[in-house]
Amino acid sequence: MTVCLTGYNAKPETARVLARAASLLLAAGARVVLAGESGFEPPTGVVRLPGAQALAEADAVVTVGGDGTMLHAAKECARHGLPVLGVNLGRTGFLATCELDEMSAKLFKLAKGEFAVEHRALLQAECTGAEAPLIALNDLVIYSGQRRQTVDLDIYCDGKAVSNCRGDGVILATPTGSTAYSLSAGGPILDARIRGLVVTSICAHSLQRPAIVFAADRRITVRPGPDQRGPILVSSDGEQEIPLPENGELHAKLSEKSVKLITFNGTDQFDAIDKKLRGR
Repeated sequence: MTVCLTGYNAKPETARVLARAASLLLAAGARVVLAGESGFEPPTGVVRLPGAQALAEADAVVTVGGDGTMLHAAKECARHGLPVLGVNLGRTGFLATCELDEMSAKLFKLAKGEFAVEHRALLQAECTGAEAPLIALNDLVIYSGQRRQTVDLDIYCDGKAVSNCRGDGVILATPTGSTAYSLSAGGPILDARIRGLVVTSICAHSLQRPAIVFAADRRITVRPGPDQRGPILVSSDGEQEIPLPENGELHAKLSEKSVKLITFNGTDQFDAIDKKLRGR
């Protein structure tokens, strides 16, 4: 078993946890490769490689950081078809589900191949004027490009008008992303194992504007409504932000690719809900 270790920030704690993870994996008999520069001297036996080469030689990936780090790493792993485990240094940990006090046990099992893989859906969207498709593990968010200004957005499913939102914007979320921004905006929690997506309005200027859950094979289109004034922006997982032209459209659907999250009990999503949202 070859495990690639990654970390995307220069915090001292990240370097310390990466070093500990490397030692635990080596002790369990795994071959460990370190992707790119990490800001620390790895333990003896760890091979440092350029990022692409490290991923090409890996059977699995362990990334150290919060959910933001995990979002970045997970999409990169999806391109290579690699399963990924996140060690959580952040507060939430819906994606980075290995807590520090679980590292020894979980990394030992990982090194021995004693884990399962949970497939998480990705959203893929084509946006007028964009050079490449947008890819999101959590969500796509469409909102005003001017502060303190609402948007008017028409929403279509397979070419049929299904809703209009006048408010702060619209969230298109995967089941994984249903516990993120969409949940804060009043959307439902979807079981992460299902394939589907949910469209949730943000602060809609309406007495009733329920979220809508769509089946996996649906194609969702968002375009400016007749009363739209000013620029519109589209954000993918809070990382990439592009403009939606005045007469443009965003077409979103579930990607054929998925993220392979490493799990040891199959209940990581519900464990995170119980611990992080209910505080139990």
